[in-house]
Amino acid sequence: MRPSAVSARRSVLRRTFTGYLFLSPALVFYLVFLVIPIGMSLYISFRDWNMLVPLTSSRFVGLRNYTYLLTRDELFLIAVKNTIIYATGTVFIGMVLALGLAIMLLRVRGATFWRFVMFAPVVTPSVAVARIWGGLYRPAEGLANAILKIVHLPPQQWLADPRICLYSIMLIAIWSGIGSTVIVFTAGLKGIPDVYYDAAKLDGASPWAEFRHITVPMLRPTILFLSVTGLIGAWQAFDLIFMLAVGGTESGTSPVRSVIVLALYLYQMAFKNLRMGRACAGAFLLFLIVLGFSFIVLRVLRKGGVESYE
Repeated sequence: MRPSAVSARRSVLRRTFTGYLFLSPALVFYLVFLVIPIGMSLYISFRDWNMLVPLTSSRFVGLRNYTYLLTRDELFLIAVKNTIIYATGTVFIGMVLALGLAIMLLRVRGATFWRFVMFAPVVTPSVAVARIWGGLYRPAEGLANAILKIVHLPPQQWLADPRICLYSIMLIAIWSGIGSTVIVFTAGLKGIPDVYYDAAKLDGASPWAEFRHITVPMLRPTILFLSVTGLIGAWQAFDLIFMLAVGGTESGTSPVRSVIVLALYLYQMAFKNLRMGRACAGAFLLFLIVLGFSFIVLRVLRKGGVESYE
């Protein structure tokens, strides 16, 4: 090999080594806090471990934790059902409301102020949100029942009635997260060229036809982004449900079966029942469910946006 080729090869290796050296802090971080924990969780999901003995002393059970959750644990299936209701309700109802608000704010004076008002709950800590709404839902002197009394409707046990408790918490989740969705939709709406609406008006299209055939198709990438990120977050819902229903408030405590979601189920299985193997198995089943839902949304909304019309 000629000296010039050897020198060039050494230069490439030196640059490559320098690049990986700069990347090493991030690589070590992801290795320690992501790759290793995921690998350990997968390993634990195949074992019967109660955290009271060393992991090496636990018994290997193969796929028994997975089969138990899917075939014998009724509470796990109830948690899956409740999580589907919670995730689809909060994400898609919230998106419909946010899109309507975003369209309204495009034509309203002081829109920046109203967006700020809507975004404020997003940055409010969940504990504060739970305390505020716990007071609003209070059976005796809460604002929610006071409004029902004005319209001559019977008062409700918002956080104690198993029939409505989950939906009461879904309302809070929609309220606390709708601000960020409005902001994203506003950016998407402003990215639609006016030429499409001008052409539709020349053709005599109604506002509904413009919305159906221009706005929605053009917003498909935005809807895709909000759907996937929203579903991933909603499937991991824990804090509001724990603080408002399971943990109990001044408004009462709801039966766990009526509000339990997968994240809450995993918490109870791991740290109350000390069944860490089953909890890890449930976590990987949750991952597969989220992956499946995300794949469906990607398939449905894979086309659209300005690029599809250029």
